[in-house]
This record gives sequence, structure tokens and C-alpha cells, in this order.
Amino acid sequence: MHVLVTGATGFVGSNLVPALLERGHDVRILVRDPTRYDGPDEVEVVVGDLLEAGSLDDALDGIEAAYYLVHSMQAGEDFEERDKRAAGNFADAADAAGVERVIYLGGLGEEHAELSAHLKSRREVEYTLADGEYDLTTLRAAIIIGDGSASFEMVRQMDRRLPVMTTPQWVETPSHPIAIDDVIAYLVGILDVPETAGGTYDIGGPEGMTYAQILKRTGKVMGTGEPYIIPIPVLSPRLSSYWIGFVTDVPTSVARPLIEGLKNPVVADDDPIRELLPVELTPFETAVERALSERDARLAVQQLPPEASS
Repeated sequence: MHVLVTGATGFVGSNLVPALLERGHDVRILVRDPTRYDGPDEVEVVVGDLLEAGSLDDALDGIEAAYYLVHSMQAGEDFEERDKRAAGNFADAADAAGVERVIYLGGLGEEHAELSAHLKSRREVEYTLADGEYDLTTLRAAIIIGDGSASFEMVRQMDRRLPVMTTPQWVETPSHPIAIDDVIAYLVGILDVPETAGGTYDIGGPEGMTYAQILKRTGKVMGTGEPYIIPIPVLSPRLSSYWIGFVTDVPTSVARPLIEGLKNPVVADDDPIRELLPVELTPFETAVERALSERDARLAVQQLPPEASS
């Protein structure tokens, strides 16, 4: 199948592209800056900008299925408008090109809940993409465990540096972490399951847990031990993001939207997708171990002299 991946240089996209190639798909990626792409050579690279409608035609020409994996992770006053405009441009161009299927990875969160601004934006992108004439398949996920995940990196650094934590009440919010390997298995697998076309599905790992449990179990796998967590009701998301920016390397501009989204319970009802695509889910501790191992391997390569790593 001829497949386009947007967001191919990001965390999920960079894991998805090799998996699609392994399944025998012809893969094209859309990037604004081709120098940032360092993935497999078999991929066709096309330059374009989702915010510039006329730049998408070449990327979508001849494409049967397209993955939309783009969203703003930085805080900013106009990110909602930019995300919606980008999705609208993509939907129009995909329709004009005759794309049959679009796959979107969005976020979990109850429709009636007071979603954070970024979760609301992801849902708005979903609705905008749904206006296209193609069949849209939406997967909704919570925190993804893997090397390169900003959420997991925040957890890792907190566990590494803070044996005692004072946290907001969101630490007791239910969540449903999922391994990046399982996310990719779903994203790739639905291409072979026509019944998923036009559907919206929750995806999650083998068990739900609170963010406090995520912190404690990650610390145990890391060998730093379970942190002692003290919830403080008066610690607002804004103050929490500044605190995260102070005690970790995660920029405040990234930490803030992540923290604000943690107030919303995000537990997957994944029975519908598992009936169609029974992915063998990765246990939480195994997912953490893989993420840490891959991070160590990546850092080891980066520390090699250029002639040794080429």
C-alpha cells in the first residue's frame, strides 16, 4: 500500500515508519525540513507545510492511506487555531488527491469532561479530519511509554532526582499507559482490518493505574526505588509546570500542557479495537525497561566520535 506519514520526525512517527516498511508498504513522509529526517533510506521524502495548503499536493499524490500524527506540544496563544488550520488543509488536500483512508492518533478524555486546552485541541483536530470524504480511523491514547516520549521522560527524570515529591492532586488521577510498541502495532495493524475504517477506538496497555503508581513503578524498575509522594491540593497546574521545568530538563513550555492534561481521567475502553485487532499488550514494567534500554543505547551512540557512529 502507498502510505504517507506526517509527523515522521516525531516520537510516534519515527517509530511508525520502520514498522510500515517491515510490513511491505511503500512509505512517503511529509516534512518541513528534510535535514531533520534521519530515518530509513527507503522512504520517499517530500517537503511541505501543513499550514500552507498548496504545498501538500505532491505529498498526497497517489497515496492510499495517510497517517496524521501532527499536533502542537508547545504552549502558545494560537496553537489551537494553527492545529485546526493544519488539519483542515490536510483534509482538503487528501480529498482532492482521492486518499481512501486517514489514520489519526488523538488523546483520551471524556467528551463531557472539562478537557485541558491541548486535549480539546486534539479533539477539535479529530473533528476537523472527520469532515473529509475519506474513511477516518481515530485511535485515542493516554501516556505512551517509550524513549522519546516527553511524558515518560518527565516521569523518568522525576524518579531519578526526587526521592520525595510534593505533587498536585492530579497524581491520583486514573490513567492508562501504553507501550510505544503496542501503539505502533495498532497503527500498522488497522491497515489490514477494513472494519476499522471510519471508527474511533481507545487504546491502552494491559492495566490502568494512577500517575502516582506510574511514578512508583517506574522508579522501582529504574532501581531508584519508589518515591515518597505527598499530594498538595493548592499546587496548581501552572505552578506544577514551573516546578517540573526546575527539577527536570523538560522545558516549561512542554511541561505545562502535559501537566494541565493530567487532571482528566484517561482510561481506555479498548474492548472494541481488541475484538478486531488483538494486539499482544506489553506489561508496564517491560515497557519501562525497553524505554530505558533504548535511551541508554541512543545516548551511547551520540557520545561516540563521528567516525565511529557512521
